[in-house]
Amino acid sequence: MDRRELLRTIAALTGAAFVGGDRVFAAASATGVYAPAQVALLDEIAETILPRTDTPGAKDAQVGAYIARYSAACYNPTDLAVLRAGLVDIDARSHKAYGIDFIRCTGKQKETLLVDIDAEAKRHAREAGDNRGQPPHWFTLCKQLTLMSFFTSEAGATRVARYRPVPGPYKGVVPYKGETFWAW
Repeated sequence: MDRRELLRTIAALTGAAFVGGDRVFAAASATGVYAPAQVALLDEIAETILPRTDTPGAKDAQVGAYIARYSAACYNPTDLAVLRAGLVDIDARSHKAYGIDFIRCTGKQKETLLVDIDAEAKRHAREAGDNRGQPPHWFTLCKQLTLMSFFTSEAGATRVARYRPVPGPYKGVVPYKGETFWAW
């Protein structure tokens, strides 16, 4: 998947910033909510969304563990149930299409499954429209958490973004030449 397209799509569909940042450290672990195999599955999904290239990938940032911890601590029970049901759904789809678990699929098979699920999530968002009572699609939740956890991780903030540690001089206007975003 193209990272820029993914970012544009998520921003356009959700139209909102991630919330609950003050609660991110509320739970030290997701014990009892996610089994280790589910955390590994979250890692595989996230790595398919943000694979390692010449920059770190989602696994390098341990995105699966973060998604498990954050969702267990911060999601309401409905959204948590939607996300967890999605993990069952993706393995069921993988078995139907390829006869194996998602984790054991090839990179191309994983990408094909996620592209199909992403299209479904976009349709779900369009159909939901202004109906705020309807929970989001599980893959939308997963993509949001993948991006948030990766770009707030050390690997994402220091090796993907143009990192400038604080303190440093304040520059109110910085010329933009098409580079990646800044992280301070």
